[in-house]
Amino acid sequence: MTIIKTVRGFTPIFDKNCFLAENAVIIGDVKMGKDCSVWYGVVIRGDVNSIRIGNKVNIQDGSTLHTLFEKSVIDIGDNVSVGHNVVIHGAKIEKNCLLGIGSVILDNAVIGEGSIIAAGSVILEGTIVEPGSIYAGVPAKRIKSVDPEQSKEMIEKIANNYLFYSEWYREE
Repeated sequence: MTIIKTVRGFTPIFDKNCFLAENAVIIGDVKMGKDCSVWYGVVIRGDVNSIRIGNKVNIQDGSTLHTLFEKSVIDIGDNVSVGHNVVIHGAKIEKNCLLGIGSVILDNAVIGEGSIIAAGSVILEGTIVEPGSIYAGVPAKRIKSVDPEQSKEMIEKIANNYLFYSEWYREE
């Protein structure tokens, strides 16, 4: 059963049709939109500051979301895919983004709309990722622009796939 814990008077809030894996941990000041999925081994700690998650966001296995006390929050827009083992620490992720497997997004970074962060990349504190960009490396640098149609199609497909996969678990 998913661990959902109230901390400092804040209880996580979920909109309709969200899938929460049995061993996910969701704590404190967390608000999640509709059609989201939180997969196995995910930790979302809204204990020290707020975490806001839009609609049709998938947070894949092993990812961790946390913030700095009174200094950073997490704000994730609609239609975002957070790949396996991603760490987001106090950052803003605008809508229609893909965060590749094992990437790390540090405090007060902003990932612009329609961007892709390559697997294993580290977005340093305060980095502003231009909308529609691919960033890669450690520390991550802008590699190129994303073809808007290709990016939208790929990102939309992944988000839709995870919504589809989550239905398998509701049926059991």
